[in-house]
Amino acid sequence: MPKPKKHVLVCVQGRPPGHPRGSCQQKGCGEIHQAFLEAFQARNLWNDFAVTNTGCLGPCMAGPSVLVYPEGVMYGGVTAADVGAIIDEHLIGGTPVERLKVPAEVWG
Repeated sequence: MPKPKKHVLVCVQGRPPGHPRGSCQQKGCGEIHQAFLEAFQARNLWNDFAVTNTGCLGPCMAGPSVLVYPEGVMYGGVTAADVGAIIDEHLIGGTPVERLKVPAEVWG
């Protein structure tokens, strides 16, 4: 398996209803992860990029969360409709999608 140029991490953390932090699962993260998998398959992106579902990435209030490495770009409020922009603009084009980036204070 070749080393990926970029790695997409999609939070799929679930918590019980009413949990004070909420969770990406309650905000539709499963659809986002599925959209990445389908796009990677349809566009044959597996040789250059990787996508992995993860537990909590931290900023639950900003979820659903997607993190792209090696740049460490954190996206929040991502929807399945945003997946194409992340792939085209960030993974392939090399420019993060500014409208989806979490505020700097959230990440750190």
